[in-house]
Amino acid sequence: MGYLEELNDSQRVAVENIEGPTMVIAGAGSGKTRVLTYRIAHMMKLGIDPFNIMALTFTNKAAREMVERIGEIVGPGEARNITMGTFHSVFSRILRINSDRLGYPSNFTIYDTQDSKSLLKDIVKQFNLDDKAYKPGNVLGRISAAKNNLISPESYAMNEDIKLEDKMAKRPEMARIYKTYAARCFKAGAMDFDDLLYQTNVLLRDFPDVLSYYQQKFKYILVDEYQDTNHAQYLIVKKMAAVFENICVVGDDAQSIYSFRGANIKNILNFKRDYPDFKLYKLEQNYRSTKNIVEAANGVIAKNKDQIKKKVWTSNDNGDKISVIRTLTDNEEGKLVTNKIYDKSKSDGLMYSDFAILYRTNKQSRSFEESLRKLNIPYKIYGGLSFYQRKEIKDILSYFRLAANNKDEEALKRVINYPKRGIGKTSFQNIIIAAAQYGVSPWEVISNFAQYPVNINSGAKNRISAFATMIQSFSAQMDKMDGYALAQEIAKTSGILKELHTDKDKGPEEVERYANIEQLLSGIKEFTTSRADDESKALSEFMLDVALLTDADATEDEDRNHVTLMTIHSSKGLEFKHVYLVGPEENLFPSQMALNSRTDLEEERRLFYVAVTRAKETCTLTYSTSRFQWGNLITAEPSRFLDEIDEQFLKHESPPRAAGRSLSGRSFNRTTPTGGLNRQLNSRSLKPLKSVTSGSSTESTDTTFGADIHLKVGYNVEHDRFGKGKVTKIEGSGSDTKASIFFPRHGSKTMLLTFAKLKVLDND
Repeated sequence: MGYLEELNDSQRVAVENIEGPTMVIAGAGSGKTRVLTYRIAHMMKLGIDPFNIMALTFTNKAAREMVERIGEIVGPGEARNITMGTFHSVFSRILRINSDRLGYPSNFTIYDTQDSKSLLKDIVKQFNLDDKAYKPGNVLGRISAAKNNLISPESYAMNEDIKLEDKMAKRPEMARIYKTYAARCFKAGAMDFDDLLYQTNVLLRDFPDVLSYYQQKFKYILVDEYQDTNHAQYLIVKKMAAVFENICVVGDDAQSIYSFRGANIKNILNFKRDYPDFKLYKLEQNYRSTKNIVEAANGVIAKNKDQIKKKVWTSNDNGDKISVIRTLTDNEEGKLVTNKIYDKSKSDGLMYSDFAILYRTNKQSRSFEESLRKLNIPYKIYGGLSFYQRKEIKDILSYFRLAANNKDEEALKRVINYPKRGIGKTSFQNIIIAAAQYGVSPWEVISNFAQYPVNINSGAKNRISAFATMIQSFSAQMDKMDGYALAQEIAKTSGILKELHTDKDKGPEEVERYANIEQLLSGIKEFTTSRADDESKALSEFMLDVALLTDADATEDEDRNHVTLMTIHSSKGLEFKHVYLVGPEENLFPSQMALNSRTDLEEERRLFYVAVTRAKETCTLTYSTSRFQWGNLITAEPSRFLDEIDEQFLKHESPPRAAGRSLSGRSFNRTTPTGGLNRQLNSRSLKPLKSVTSGSSTESTDTTFGADIHLKVGYNVEHDRFGKGKVTKIEGSGSDTKASIFFPRHGSKTMLLTFAKLKVLDND
């Protein structure tokens, strides 16, 4: 068992002890994936049947890589027999096998977020509700939270607390929308992503024989990233492991950052309550980062109260201290970071892929994108529009979906008149109305007008019937033809290829769309040829793979030499040689919404910990003293998380500017302000201060830069965006004068008076 020699002592003991409930707490960069992989391989080496093992991973990509590594140890044929994948991929397959128990077709459609939002938009319109109050994203988030907590539409409607919350949010019709949404999905033979977990719980709850079967089958259960599981996932695992209790969970409570998706850190913190005789193993050696990075991160996360205590350490070199850089504005921050990346890549001979810029919110990417483009530095934003979300790809995938599941309403709506075949919106709307009246799916209406009369002229009926016949011919071939051959057939017969190929106004966009279709077909070809002889090569199998792609799977692009831009949430599980964490400022990071409770603030701190520990060699923290929000330049303060890093691990590199408070009251030398990286600005290049005028006096305020501003605590003022407010505090002088102002509708704001554009209403 030479593979065990590759492990350190802590890893090895976690791999070798395979019986009973086990929790492996793995610090950042400690090799938890290796432990999980080798533990499974070791189990098989000891004679455990791979058919009795279920491993739930964070991404499909991670699952594939683990199977490959296990295959190198025990043989690829045996490794393929492990049930391994994400919660959604594993349980979608269980649901397909048992779909009839729940009243769904075996080839049910999996709605993505766009499909769900489209359906909800229709429902809101159907009920004549305010589409601003009932925004599809907000409504879907509410329904998602309900499903993650296993709250049915019926229970939702009866819960007084939930009804009160919806009333307070000015969405009193949420219960009716949820009920209708669930009914429409069911009628369409469709599940959304949350349903894959919700319905699995229903299956295991209502059908004891199914539960018993999987309890006996999966005698050994392993769960990666356990700190990110939600209530629905927790219950599935707990039920399935109830008989043998050979459950091994791996994770790091310090990296629990997905509560907005329903993740519950209590699942990992309370593991010992569910399994009092559990074994705990800690992986504390970090192989990724330098000593300075590890110790700095440890110091920050130690401030959290809710955690499993551990001491992460590394034998790596000390490395560079963490750089902290203050800039004047977010635009200057963009220039500074990109210039540093450019200079370091040239001086050290580095690839651009060695660099990552991490931010709290996507909106922060703008200044970095602009600066990167100006320097011709290639970059990629993760979390943007994926290949499978492009219009032409969604169009042809909808044909595939409709062929697999004729009742798929969202797919039908998308392609019934694409390419154009003379079927208008009014005709389709009448079909929807008729379907609701008859209590059937729109497909059942269009495939049998004789049984379900609709107010549509005969010409439109003939065109719709011809369309239905075409789809039925595709369906008949779904399980007979090779997936690639059928995909080609659908692309040609539907008219999509012709539409894009012969477009009269053909330009670069049309050429790209056609090329994207070709790329998709090539992907299907690769999929079918790579399948084993005993595996299905049907188009429906490819569709299942596409539907279950995670963000991390979809953004895989290892061969490109580009700077990575992404949110910290998206960076989890990744590592980069050089990390720039931008915008650690109060109300931005930590988020303003996280300041109301210790629980939320601790999650923000965990997020900061995740960001810093992505770095292997260097970590640079940059913040601005002012930042544009809604067209206004708002003063910003450095994040409290910067103060929580021990000074011995920091190196301050702020560009010179006027003296002022930095972190923890640390002062910087007074010098000439800078407006960029290497270009100094003199006082003439700075715009003069806008007047702060008094509504009760004709006295003019001096408008020169640095003039004292006639404003006192207690004054009533008006701001373009925030409205009327009262001054509660004034500090600083000249151009650095700040005022704290309480706005009744927006709370307290601290503004740099140089840019605030305030109007004094009185001097009471």
